[in-house]
Amino acid sequence: MNRIQKNKESDLMQKESGGARGLVSVPGLIRLICTGALLIGSGMYFVVGETMMPVRFAAGNGFVFLFLLLGLLLLSINLFYFAWQILLAGRYKTFDDPGDEALPTCAVVVPAFNEGRQVALALESLLKSDYPADKLEIIAVNDGSRDDTWQWMKKAADESGGRIRAVNLPVNGGKRRALMAGFLTTKAEVLVTFDSDSMAVPDTIRAIAAPFVADPTVGATAGNVRVLNRDAGMIPKMLDVSFVFGFEFLRSAQSMVRSVLCTPGALSAYRRSAVMPFLNEWVNEKFMGRPSNIGEDRAITNILLREGWGVVFQRNAVVYTEMPVTYGTLCRMLIRWGRSNVRENITMSKFAFKRIDLQDDDLVGMQINLIVQFFWMLAPVVFTVYSVFCFLGNAIPFICGAAFAIVFWATMPAFIYARRRHNAADSLWSYVYGIYSFLTLFWISPYCVFTVRRSGWLTRQTPKTDEDKVLAGNGSVPSGDLPKVSHG
Repeated sequence: MNRIQKNKESDLMQKESGGARGLVSVPGLIRLICTGALLIGSGMYFVVGETMMPVRFAAGNGFVFLFLLLGLLLLSINLFYFAWQILLAGRYKTFDDPGDEALPTCAVVVPAFNEGRQVALALESLLKSDYPADKLEIIAVNDGSRDDTWQWMKKAADESGGRIRAVNLPVNGGKRRALMAGFLTTKAEVLVTFDSDSMAVPDTIRAIAAPFVADPTVGATAGNVRVLNRDAGMIPKMLDVSFVFGFEFLRSAQSMVRSVLCTPGALSAYRRSAVMPFLNEWVNEKFMGRPSNIGEDRAITNILLREGWGVVFQRNAVVYTEMPVTYGTLCRMLIRWGRSNVRENITMSKFAFKRIDLQDDDLVGMQINLIVQFFWMLAPVVFTVYSVFCFLGNAIPFICGAAFAIVFWATMPAFIYARRRHNAADSLWSYVYGIYSFLTLFWISPYCVFTVRRSGWLTRQTPKTDEDKVLAGNGSVPSGDLPKVSHG
């Protein structure tokens, strides 16, 4: 737990200074605007000042010029979108703790496949929760592991004094079916999903359950995922900055229109009455005729949004989870996430625009977020094609323009990380990640679009040893009935 305590220090500083304040203050916003103006001015000097070579080259080629115009359209949409997000995120506040008496009964379901000893550490962290013991169940589900995961689960259950219930699925059925097995063994009012490679802090479960008490129309709450192995190398450090931006900025803004697009598998909570009627639909979801064995978190979020439930973000519900430390593992994780986003964006589009009501701020907000998601799916394809033509036509202005774009788009995550974590030095990893992504990860989004039909989990091929680092998730989702369950 030492790594959690170390990573938690900056979070405690935030709480002491007021966790419900606006994300971007007026002076901070002014500084951000000034910085942006300076960057734009520099970009104009280097890119446009070079006799507008890229534009002239594009103008001489109708195909490239079309892509240039589309790129400018995407840039304009992003600028307006992020301005709107800043306004929303600045108004975000966490839900207050309702107190022990008002807290609902809660079941934390921890599915695991080939996790080894790591699952015992995750369960140990949950046992230290300050949630009322008589209202909390912890359910560990072994999803047909081929290593010693079940033995570690049994050991943790035996030593918990009856607080942990272990469920064994003899055949690997995938994460959705493992979660479903856990859901079916409890009558708790709130169902919490918790990844077996994650670690909770004492107030994690209290915080994730609070929104259900404050608002009866909330169907799901997304937790705040942080990187546990932040000191394990360059990649976890870069991802930590990216996660703070993705959760504490983007999800804060989405929460203001009650349509957080993804409740993360590492930590999310669901109102039992909202999800139980749709378990079979969720578990047996198919995409292009094949079982969907990835993206279980976005899929269940889509169902709740479709049914009219609010989906919110609780910033102080923090969970720490292991992240990749190598390029190959990072790519596999991003490919899985990317394919899931493409699939679920398509699924979401089938219901998001069935009703048009400009007076409904939440509905309009959800629709705008989805439209921007589609633009983000398209942008990398446009960027790749445009980059090739511009680089071949005139490399120097293109390189200058690319450098300007990297710095420009990395500034906002860096600013937010420094603001939220009070650590300006670590915020510079945002710029490193921008360069790293540009040079080595540019192909992933187009690849996900063109291979969206594939469903491999990619990070669960072999059993794990005790020392192996872990990523979220499990294996495939076969069709048919839920595997036979045995209880420990």
